[in-house]
Amino acid sequence: MDDAPDLTPPVVILDKPQLADNIGAVARVMANFGLDKLRLVSPRDGWPQDRAWATASGADWVLEGVQVFDSVAEAVADLTLVYATTARHRELRLPVLTPREGSAKLHDAAGQGQGIGLLFGGERAGLETTDIALTQGIVTIPIDPKHHSLNLAQAVAINAYEWRTGVLNAPPPRFRDEAPPASQAQLEGMYGHLETELEAGGFFHPPEMKPAMSRNLRVMLGRAGLSAQEVATFRGVIHALAKGRGRALAKLAAKRDADRQD
Repeated sequence: MDDAPDLTPPVVILDKPQLADNIGAVARVMANFGLDKLRLVSPRDGWPQDRAWATASGADWVLEGVQVFDSVAEAVADLTLVYATTARHRELRLPVLTPREGSAKLHDAAGQGQGIGLLFGGERAGLETTDIALTQGIVTIPIDPKHHSLNLAQAVAINAYEWRTGVLNAPPPRFRDEAPPASQAQLEGMYGHLETELEAGGFFHPPEMKPAMSRNLRVMLGRAGLSAQEVATFRGVIHALAKGRGRALAKLAAKRDADRQD
């Protein structure tokens, strides 16, 4: 796991989960976003369950570390800040946050060395009010009220994603490693090549407009932030177009000569 070393990710607590497939799917998304501590409260079919491994897609370390408890109170006993996730309104005087807001507060608490967690209800009935009362707030996902049904793994994934973006708020390195930009000398060579061929093709007309037109082309191409490889490719395009124009002109000249001879 490659989270920041000073932040311990939240524990994910599933209250009375019913299906092993869902437990495995939760483990999978937890592993996707760097969470590895999963606790189960009174799983309907007991634990362990082979089907969970089948749907975890290789996130075995999450399932192998599962802890099982008889009650929510026991599962959260060692944690300082726990948020309950629910879409239903509850008559409780608790803060109600979005996953992003909740994640920010979890990060603050983790930075202070506190134990943190996210509590999710079972598939059939969600969380009991008495269990939510054991937490310090409610996290609710701002979904469309016309269809507010999310499966368990989806709810965990959204909250886990928000945690992850707070830890590593940048694309993975393999997406950030771009080719270095072209040097000014390489760009000047490309500009000169392009202007030479455009001049030969009669692009700069009237002639007095050439300086302004050349400047506009340079600004437009400069905004692209071309790499050295892209400059080479673009020059290849210019060369091919110029070569093709030369062949076309040669064919036209040959045709005119043939017509004159006739």
